[in-house]
Amino acid sequence: MDKKELIARRTAQELNDGDVVNLGIGLPTLIPSFLPEGIRVILHSENGIIGTGPKPSPENADPLYVTDAGGKPAMVAEEGCYIDSSTSFMLVRGGHVDCTILGALEVDQEGNLANWIIPGKMVPGMGGAMDLVVGAKKVIIAMEHTAKGNHKILNKCRLPLTAVNVVNLIITEMGVIEVTKEGLKLVEYNPEFAIEEIVNATEAKLIIPENIKKMV
Repeated sequence: MDKKELIARRTAQELNDGDVVNLGIGLPTLIPSFLPEGIRVILHSENGIIGTGPKPSPENADPLYVTDAGGKPAMVAEEGCYIDSSTSFMLVRGGHVDCTILGALEVDQEGNLANWIIPGKMVPGMGGAMDLVVGAKKVIIAMEHTAKGNHKILNKCRLPLTAVNVVNLIITEMGVIEVTKEGLKLVEYNPEFAIEEIVNATEAKLIIPENIKKMV
């Protein structure tokens, strides 16, 4: 299975029926395709959609006026609606988003997140990530474990931070890592990798429980 599909499939299992969910650009947008049977979520787009629908076909797309937060053509699902930006961020800042799922450039053992800029490179801006990771009830980082062999799960983030102490769960192709007061706990592992491989691919120290489960 493709790494990104594996991560998306496992992340989808963290969502509950009726959750209001905000998805970051890239890998997280794959998650709605893998929701368990009977689970329906309300997708929130911080630029002004509550109840984002499936990706529109080319003939139905309106790329000038209707886009998601990443600037890609979007549409509203049945029973969804358009809202203005201030109302959208009121939902975020008011704690009405159950879960936000994002990628990351770096995340560390304290739950700090860096996902918006690499110094010296042009970016469009932080977007809504700063508000989302502080306002959402649960923050999940869904990403590949390393980048070209370099650690992404660190003792301490080196890039400019998006927010401090906000991450609850990290899901990669290697396993599921919970952020706890004691540090990062590997609660599930992909049996395609030896525990030692996962430890070596992670700069931060991992707590390995005796009853660790295989990644489903």
